[in-house]
Amino acid sequence: MTSQLNVDTIVDKAGSGGTNVKVGNTSTYVADGGSATQNLVQGLVKSSVNFNGTGTIATRDSFNISSLTDNGTGDYSSAFTNSFANINYNHSGMSGDGGTSMRVVNQNGNAHTPTTGDSRYQIAYVNGTLDDPFFAGITTNGDLA
Repeated sequence: MTSQLNVDTIVDKAGSGGTNVKVGNTSTYVADGGSATQNLVQGLVKSSVNFNGTGTIATRDSFNISSLTDNGTGDYSSAFTNSFANINYNHSGMSGDGGTSMRVVNQNGNAHTPTTGDSRYQIAYVNGTLDDPFFAGITTNGDLA
């Protein structure tokens, strides 16, 4: 026998809102159209950072990033506030300087072996020349510890 709960708002016992509602690792959601289900927790971005890489590095916004380090031209490290369960996470990102084609590349151990607590990546032009962009955004997906 299944049951269904229909509500407009979920609040905690203190009545202060939904800020303390917890979702378990096995929670699923139904995709648009109801044809598929997906694990809710696995589908979430686990860290992100938006920064200016020119001159003194300046973080504009971040999530689950405790620090960002400039290791040299186009070479950056992020330390995670909450560590990953293993080093099998992945990055995606973009960067630019007003129309300049660029890419983000994870170093994969060339200068730094990834750990569960931090990662290092490079930002380069398509020809491979490293560059400090005005705008860079990196997100990381994987399993948190």
